[in-house]
Parts: sequence; C-alpha cells; structure tokens
Amino acid sequence: MGQQERAVRTRARIVEAAALEMDRSGYEGTRLSRVCEVADASMGALTFHFPSKRALAEAVREEGEASVAAVLDRTLSADTSRLRAAIDVTVALAELLERDVAVRAAARVAREQPEVTEQWSRSWLPTVRDLLERARADGQLGSVGCPETLAALVVYLLAGVESTVRTDDVARVCGTESLADQVELMWQLVLRGVAAR
Repeated sequence: MGQQERAVRTRARIVEAAALEMDRSGYEGTRLSRVCEVADASMGALTFHFPSKRALAEAVREEGEASVAAVLDRTLSADTSRLRAAIDVTVALAELLERDVAVRAAARVAREQPEVTEQWSRSWLPTVRDLLERARADGQLGSVGCPETLAALVVYLLAGVESTVRTDDVARVCGTESLADQVELMWQLVLRGVAAR
C-alpha cells in the first residue's frame, strides 16, 4: 500500500471516529485525543489532515451531506408524484438518521453549534419545499395543504427522529420498530386526517 493510499485510509478512519464521537458527545464534548484513540491514529496524523476541530467537524458534515445527496438523488429519480417524493425523502432521511452516524453527527453539531457548521437541513429542506410547492401546483394538495406548514412538519418529524435515536427509546408504534416506518405512518395520518368524517 502506497503512502498516499495510507493517508486516505487514515483520514477516512479519523472522520469516522470523529462522527462517532460527535454523535455521542456533541461538538464540545468531543476530545481530539479520543478521536485519535478510536481511529487508531496519532495526533500528528489528525492535525496533518485537520488543522482544527472545526475543520474536522466540517469533514463530518460533508460526509453526512454526501449520504443525504445520495438519498435525494435516488428518491428523486423514482417515478412518483411530487407529494409522494416529499414523503419518500422524509422517510429516507429518517432511515439515514437511524443508521448513518455521520448524518446524525452532522445534524447534532449543526443544532448545537450553528457557528461551527451549516444547518443540516440546508442539504435537504430546499428540495422538500420545492417538491411540496410543485405538489400544490400539480393539484396534489387540498386547500389546507400549505407547503410551508408541511415543510415545517418534515423538520419537526426529523428532529424527533434524531432525538429518539439518541435516547435509544424507540417505542413500537402501531406494530412498527423502525423510526422510518413510523414516519411513513405519520405521513399517512397527515394525508388522511384523523378527524371522523
């Protein structure tokens, strides 16, 4: 293995370790010495790749955004209505929060330290808003289906997913175990409404 390949692998291990630590402890609670320990890398290797903790947090954000971009590309390439695409994006992002530590770390650092990194929602919320606006233009939303309100709902749903994943207290809802499945059920409630007719 060449020196450049080793450097690439070391950098990837450091970013992965930083994501684990930032997901677990937040930006302030993350210690670079612990990142080195988890990554099995020296402090010199860490500072070679990342001159500051902020630069390391930015690399974690970029890793999380790459996962979000892949989900958006996959979801938007499906042949579905715009409303269904907005729902599918929400469910896919909930699934990412459940299984992708870099996504969770990016969301946490952005929420706790907005001066350190850009808001996590910046990578997906414009797409969701656009889908909902187009759904309204296509006649897929009823008179009470305000795109801005539905976009806010998505933000709240995903914040709830992030919080629930962190507490490790995933309650079974209507026979589901996955938070992504629960988000799908919640969207179905929104689409149908819960009031008796």
